[in-house]
Amino acid sequence: MTGARIGQPVSFKRDDAALRAAADAVLKQPLSVQGAVQVALAHNSGLKAALAELGISEADLVQAGRLRNPGFSFSRSRAGDEREIERALSVDLIGLITMPIRQRIEQRRFERAQVTAARSAVRLAHDTQKAYFEALAANERARYMEQASQATEASAELARRMARAGNWSALDQAREQAFHAETLDGLDQARLGAVAARETLAQLLGVTAGEGGFVLPERLPALPDTLRPLQNVEQEALASRLDIQAAKADTAETARALGLTRATRLVNVLEAGYINTSTSGEPRKNGYEVSLELPLFDWGGANTHRAEARYMQSLHLAADTALRARSEVRLSHAAYLGAYARARRYRDEIVPLRRQVSNEVLLRYNGMLASVFELLVDAREQIASVQASIDAQRDFWIAETALQAAIHGSGSKE
Repeated sequence: MTGARIGQPVSFKRDDAALRAAADAVLKQPLSVQGAVQVALAHNSGLKAALAELGISEADLVQAGRLRNPGFSFSRSRAGDEREIERALSVDLIGLITMPIRQRIEQRRFERAQVTAARSAVRLAHDTQKAYFEALAANERARYMEQASQATEASAELARRMARAGNWSALDQAREQAFHAETLDGLDQARLGAVAARETLAQLLGVTAGEGGFVLPERLPALPDTLRPLQNVEQEALASRLDIQAAKADTAETARALGLTRATRLVNVLEAGYINTSTSGEPRKNGYEVSLELPLFDWGGANTHRAEARYMQSLHLAADTALRARSEVRLSHAAYLGAYARARRYRDEIVPLRRQVSNEVLLRYNGMLASVFELLVDAREQIASVQASIDAQRDFWIAETALQAAIHGSGSKE
């Protein structure tokens, strides 16, 4: 289930040495988004805890195929010269009769646990992808702010020298120094954001974020040339979403449980046993005993109605899940298209135009046709434009990840 959705293997073994070795090899190279998912699936302890739930469900399935241990009783009594010895062996017949039904129910629960485990793995993959793109964007912003701070530092130093020479006014010098101080503040914020994003990614990867933990590329991936149409993703979601499969499994499980409830509404306790009684001085007595709970006060009607209500509840929840799934996919696809259009607009129009404006303003300043204030304003706008372009590119990849999550029904971790 996970391989078909994220293209990555997930191991249920307690310690899969081969999987961990492959993930460790990935960490030695600059981390790609697929590599980040591979490392997270191999090292994340939260996922391992979720997969351990499969072991619990598997144990319940095995237990459902085993009959309750037989009961043996022995009694010895004496009255005067008479001694009475009674031996009894009992077997749970109702457990034997309903064993196939209980096995089918536990099999359904085990299958549902598999869907839940797969959903946890796919959710981890999507969360890792999102954290990966946020970390790349945060690093890129920090690097750009370092370049901007170096440029504003040189400009501020030039302003001080020109002010001492009497070529600049105190106002122009103050503006340049204020711009440099604001750029340094932006650099501090960008560095902090890069550290926080890296730590978030490291938590999902299950590795340390320190030196030698992992290496990230310098830039975000380029935008794709084509986009996914809405009709394809909506159909894929209805066939692929794990929450829909889980809801269907829950409904089927409840229906089977309802059948078991109806079968046992009257026969709650049924045991058969062999009895051997011997009394001193008398022939040995052999026979059998059957005990049955008489439905005088409780005919099981309440349990049956409860099971029927539970079935109708699961049926309506399954329908509601499918309805919400289609709406979520449509909304995610709209956000995906909007993020792509914004990222392309910054890449193809806004940033190139800002660069052209900056070049023109610099030419006019060199020709003494523009003031220092105009140059300062243009530098501010160019920094803001580049930062917005990085954010737009990041937002597209996050929107693409959210669309994948909507298609697969992994949801976000609460």
